Amino acid sequence: MNAAEAAEGLQALGLSQYEAEVFVALQRLGTGTAREVADVTDVPRSQVYGAAEGLEDRGLLEIQHSQPMRYRPVSLDEARERLEERFRRRGERTFEALADVRNDREPAGEQEAVWSVAGREAVSGRVASLVGDATDRVVLSADADYLDGSVRDALADAADRGVTVVVASADPVDGLEDTGVTVRRLPADFAERSSEAGRLLVVDHDAVLVSVDPPEGEETAIWAADTALATVLIRLADTWFGSEVDL
Repeated sequence: MNAAEAAEGLQALGLSQYEAEVFVALQRLGTGTAREVADVTDVPRSQVYGAAEGLEDRGLLEIQHSQPMRYRPVSLDEARERLEERFRRRGERTFEALADVRNDREPAGEQEAVWSVAGREAVSGRVASLVGDATDRVVLSADADYLDGSVRDALADAADRGVTVVVASADPVDGLEDTGVTVRRLPADFAERSSEAGRLLVVDHDAVLVSVDPPEGEETAIWAADTALATVLIRLADTWFGSEVDL
């Protein structure tokens, strides 16, 4: 990582552009005056003073009040600790404020019935999240390729909580039964009949997710929870599971 990349990283952690450039320059110089810092950066000398004061306020810089004043950065370990703590506190305050905004919102008149998500990783994340909320049952139809780490972990955790977990697949699925998950085989011709089928997930009697995964394109899913539409889709899914899999 060069000086420019280091300065960009410091800005991402909350420093201004001039503060970041002055701090990086002082790593190179060790100690320096405003003129010396300006000579090795694009920061105007008149702006070095303000940037140095900002760094001092953040606990990242020490100032020797001589003529001329000299600046010395704190150690990198100290700087890392202070910036990480500041970044953590800012994150906590930000999400506390977001929670307040969410709590203050007016109740919605009509909730969205269906949500969509695209991309294999994003769909897996939604599957894992829905399974993580299960309290009674999880039924998932998916080929082995769709049972990645996050999904497997969520299924195993649900089974460990006492949730009934059934995975139906046309492929052999290794390792899941050792975690308490029941694995059922779909009919041998299922893949031929459902070339674009992705996943079908039912969680408890409240949530359902259906995805398609065309040969050309990315996996796309729709899901619904706690809605009348979800109830209808779950009934259809249960009928399908009953005809295809001996649940």
